[in-house]
Amino acid sequence: MRLGYFTMPMHPLDRDYTTTLKQDRETIMLCDALGYHDAFVGEHLTDTAESITNSMLFLATLIHGTDNIILGTGTSNLTHTHPVHIAAHAAMFDHLSEGRFILGISPGTLMSDREALGILDEDINKMFAEAIDVIMAIWERDPPYKINFPDNRWAVTTEKSFDPSHGTGIIPKPYQKPHPEIVGTVVAPFSKGVIEMGKKGFHPISANFLIDKWVASHWVNYAQGCEFARRSANPADWRVARTIFVNDDHATAKAYGKTNERSPYRFYYGQLLYKLSKFGRQGVFKRDRDEPDDAITIDRIVDDLVICGDVESVIDQLLAFRETTGPFGELIIAGMDWVDEDLTKRSLQLMAEDVMPRVNKAIGETWERQVA
Repeated sequence: MRLGYFTMPMHPLDRDYTTTLKQDRETIMLCDALGYHDAFVGEHLTDTAESITNSMLFLATLIHGTDNIILGTGTSNLTHTHPVHIAAHAAMFDHLSEGRFILGISPGTLMSDREALGILDEDINKMFAEAIDVIMAIWERDPPYKINFPDNRWAVTTEKSFDPSHGTGIIPKPYQKPHPEIVGTVVAPFSKGVIEMGKKGFHPISANFLIDKWVASHWVNYAQGCEFARRSANPADWRVARTIFVNDDHATAKAYGKTNERSPYRFYYGQLLYKLSKFGRQGVFKRDRDEPDDAITIDRIVDDLVICGDVESVIDQLLAFRETTGPFGELIIAGMDWVDEDLTKRSLQLMAEDVMPRVNKAIGETWERQVA
């Protein structure tokens, strides 16, 4: 089982923007030095806490600051721009990184982003599906392009301007053939979207803010989608994100991960609880679909979703989690703000050097850390 990293990010509103950008970069460089397999970065346009506005632009600053770690958009929000932009920029990034790139995609659901872009009342899931079809067609076809799918808002053509002798009317193809790995984040229990991922050959990342039994529902649906497409469902293609903090001292880990009022984990889930509740989406935190909303408290959420403790305790919790979900190919650590830099870095180190080797030994798997 591989080890990866994901950051939304999520920073307190009073943090200096320049500083948090530097720290987010440094964290991924540390993950590279520790041998993490990949790192995903989210994006939002209008959120002070989740402050990376373009994940591809941010990750481009890390191509030459890292050696082995694969850089993934987590995700590129396809409703925010024309699909030609995504196809062309992703292809260029793939070449710049020489294939060290994963394209993560999503509709982009933050209401304030959609309002700012003038798409608040649009069917973003339909826009998302339309954009995917256009991006894949651009990468699959040769110029001149004439892409005009029925009931798709995005029509792409370069027929009038195509001039191969001078190189115009041509959109670049990716470095990886036929294209980079494509992943999508899965949030809802029993997600129907993950069925479509299986059909298209995309790979799922189960979000870290779902309790164990809801995560397990994702594999069932993904396998169903693969079956529709007559494709074998491989657990190695399934990434699962978890919120994890490990420390040499068990009491320190429990306090920083769950009970301390300055805990970045409490802040993270406090932000999510507020934002999701505001739009009636707090059901992701429920232990049962019929559970009343007032049962969901920040204390309950961190108890359910933050795996923390010393090395032995975290190993036990991860093995118990895997018993519920079944096998998956990669464990992704959800990144947090640097309330305490030393504790943050030590946790990432212990995960790579102590926890994951022993988890893999317990489940009979091997994974070679890529350290330059």
